[in-house]
Amino acid sequence: MLRRLYDWIMRLAESPRALWALALVSFAESSFFPIPPDPMLIPMVLANRHRAWAFAGVATLASVLGGIAGYFIGASLESLGQSILSFYGHPDAMTEFQHMFAHWGLWIILIKGLTPIPYKFVTIASGMAGFDLKIFIIASIVTRGGRFFIIAALLRIFGEPVRDFIERRLTLVTTLFVVLVVGGFVALKYIF
Repeated sequence: MLRRLYDWIMRLAESPRALWALALVSFAESSFFPIPPDPMLIPMVLANRHRAWAFAGVATLASVLGGIAGYFIGASLESLGQSILSFYGHPDAMTEFQHMFAHWGLWIILIKGLTPIPYKFVTIASGMAGFDLKIFIIASIVTRGGRFFIIAALLRIFGEPVRDFIERRLTLVTTLFVVLVVGGFVALKYIF
């Protein structure tokens, strides 16, 4: 099953729908969806290394737009925002988050945007805390762009060995990715 999914994403990378699919996942991940766009971005760059910058740019733009949507969920639809935070195991983390945000707001956005800690938590909580929207957008561009462009650059430069490694050890790579995502959720649980 993993092999079929990987092969499907590799074929998708060369199709006209590739950028739209990546944009959709990147947008959703920043506002409500639990899976980050990396499982799409990585194979897509490996399949089409000459389009690495386009893939990273689309992932960045869509992720920032999704982050703005998450921000507005937190700011305008507080009950929906609270439901999403509760779904991820943080029903009453807002008080702690607001206290931390008052002192470390920009750094929280910058650090969490680069890590496997779910970014949607930051976007929704930023809106709920009333964090400055302009600074939020700039920090999101820097952190999400940094993450996706670093991945794209590394894969563009070291693509074939990385692709060979992933294809030979697909189960191991998938397992490590799942461990990172789950580890991000666990870290989030103990941070707040």
